[in-house]
Amino acid sequence: MALIERTSGMTVAAALRTRATSDPTASFLLHGDEPLTFAQIDHEADALAAAWAGLGFEAGDRVALLLPPCPEFVVSLFAAAKVGAVVVPLNPRLAIPELQYMLRHSEAVCAVTVEQDRDIDFLQLFEELMPQLPELQYLVTVGDEDLWYDDRIFQFEDLLSSGQGRDFAIPEMDPTAMFALMYTSGTSGKPKGVELSHENLLSAAAATAAVIGLEPSDRIVGISALFHVYGLASGLLGSLLAGATLVLQDDESAGSTLDAVERHQATVHFGIPTLFVSELALLERRARELKSLRLAVVAGAPVSDELVTRMSEHLGVTVVTGYSLTETASTVSASSPSDSAEKRRFTVGRPIAGTEVRIVDTDGSERELPVESVGEIRVRGPGVMLGYYRQPRQTADAFDAHGYFRTGDLGLVDEEGYLHLVGRTKDVIIRSGFNVYPREVEARIEAHPAVHEVAAVGIPDELLGEVICACVVPVEGAIVTGQEIVEWCRETLADEKAPDLVRFFDALPRSDTGQVRRVELSRSVQSEGQSA
Repeated sequence: MALIERTSGMTVAAALRTRATSDPTASFLLHGDEPLTFAQIDHEADALAAAWAGLGFEAGDRVALLLPPCPEFVVSLFAAAKVGAVVVPLNPRLAIPELQYMLRHSEAVCAVTVEQDRDIDFLQLFEELMPQLPELQYLVTVGDEDLWYDDRIFQFEDLLSSGQGRDFAIPEMDPTAMFALMYTSGTSGKPKGVELSHENLLSAAAATAAVIGLEPSDRIVGISALFHVYGLASGLLGSLLAGATLVLQDDESAGSTLDAVERHQATVHFGIPTLFVSELALLERRARELKSLRLAVVAGAPVSDELVTRMSEHLGVTVVTGYSLTETASTVSASSPSDSAEKRRFTVGRPIAGTEVRIVDTDGSERELPVESVGEIRVRGPGVMLGYYRQPRQTADAFDAHGYFRTGDLGLVDEEGYLHLVGRTKDVIIRSGFNVYPREVEARIEAHPAVHEVAAVGIPDELLGEVICACVVPVEGAIVTGQEIVEWCRETLADEKAPDLVRFFDALPRSDTGQVRRVELSRSVQSEGQSA
């Protein structure tokens, strides 16, 4: 029976229990040098679920996970699944206004957070946030500090201990019910909560694991963001369904990832193009023992055929690529190790099992185009989201009359059914795997008293995929520097949204209808070089 068929009608909690029963002693996670088996994770998730049930958690309650890749993230995710809760995975690097918005919008009743990460004191942060978030009743902290708590704050290990051996009522769970609320930015840059069901995530994970050929013997590195839909579905849940071992890294840098390959004899390497470019640069300076690797999976940002060729040569692996979206629970299409080298270099593979792709004319006619024609990519299948949380109009606009999700991306399907990405109809910059919407950056810069107008554009970059350039027209007579603009952005925007470059113009080029000519701006910046 195919992997995707075995997950049909299954919940995330049931998927873990099935694997823990059939393969209890096999390693699920490696954190440092400590292996954690499927049975151990299931046992700890039961304990945490019992503790949460004792606190009154109910089906549908939101649990925010603000953690780096660590066993506590995984245990919390499955514990939430066992009590019927909805997980809200959040990036620990979020700017405070974004974090506050998402916690409030999701109506999270509990947040699980690391005490300290990258010089951020999350305990102090939540002490300031909790009075402003009336729905947030509990905080669970991961760390070793001896701290004072009130009756709403618990250490993770204490909760785990309190739930050991306790029974709890297991609610009736519908596989089509929402399990994860994943935040992404819309075309305006405003966060949207993408509702994903158990079925959405498991079907995408199973189909991805099948097409790239994950095996129980595989050890996987490079999954550095479990809060991201690809890391959560294709990475974590894909490993679970295939019975493979996932290596959790405290440090996601290129050097540490290569260290993890050598130390753990990893066989499969996931990653965004930025990571692989950095690794290749390190390998030019020092050779590594990477013979255990058999497969590299590239997703999260556009990848050049030149990079695929270099990876094949210097890592000694088969390279496959994928096309993924938050709204489709990760993978839409992926190439397979059995595909020809040409298809793996120049396409993002065929649609995964159960997923349908159609190409539609961009002239507004909604006419489906024949093969080899460029148009907007539309997607329908078991991974496609339930909708945008609390945004019915946005949800309705996201689907066409045939029930296909409007991706906003341009592509074509060739005669053999392979999908080729051509470009994007949405104004989005993909920087180091993160979607950055120009309007969000521009709104912040426009608030600067020395700025008359601004346009943010993406500039191709070998390391980051694209970098953000703020093209600024200053107020007449104003004196302002590029560094001041960058620092102004960092006060309220996440680091990955702050401009990498700032260029000053007397006026922005515009079309006859007044639209900023972003392509012209991008070419202008590229022609003068990218140095800051």
